[in-house]
Amino acid sequence: MAEWAKKFRKWHRWLSVPMLVVVPVSAALKLGGNGSVMAGIPAWEQVQSLLMLLLAVSGGYLYIFRLVNKRRRTRRQSVVGTARVG
Repeated sequence: MAEWAKKFRKWHRWLSVPMLVVVPVSAALKLGGNGSVMAGIPAWEQVQSLLMLLLAVSGGYLYIFRLVNKRRRTRRQSVVGTARVG
């Protein structure tokens, strides 16, 4: 399970790099009012939405994975602690 987390974390980092470029460029093109550039790239909005969705899903997985591992660790520690006392 830890191997999956490492792969997801790496994948999440590399996915965030294009998002750092795509979102500001897209905002600048929209606010600039030059519709010809946006019309030239018909799938621009879809690519941006897909990247955001993948980033949100991988981020959610990493967040939940951290909480699950924390709970498992505290359970293990409590089981080990009661076994020593008893």
